[in-house]
Amino acid sequence: MVVTGDDVRSYVLSLAQVTEQFAWGMPIFKVAGKLFLTLPEQETSMAVRCPIIERDELVLAEPNKFWIAPHEAANAWVRVRLAALDDREELEAIVTDSWSQAAPRELLDNSSSTGSGGE
Repeated sequence: MVVTGDDVRSYVLSLAQVTEQFAWGMPIFKVAGKLFLTLPEQETSMAVRCPIIERDELVLAEPNKFWIAPHEAANAWVRVRLAALDDREELEAIVTDSWSQAAPRELLDNSSSTGSGGE
């Protein structure tokens, strides 16, 4: 399966309180007003939140899948090549992790208790 920008968008918009906007020449996604994902490079990759230590480990372990854009080096973000993702399950895990880092605590608590992120 080749993951596309449309696959990312479809899953992202199924999560609670997510909005899509257009900024910096690309689609961006926010949860409760807080940025958690962008679709740069003509939607062939995505940028997601990722703690710097974990990000550096991902890039070292899978450099064909993950990389750090120079302007994001000091921030907790990592780029993901969509064509390098194994499957939709991996896409959803990465997106959900980024969403949970930006979502307000009450939204996370509600998602945990219902077992679903979507509304």
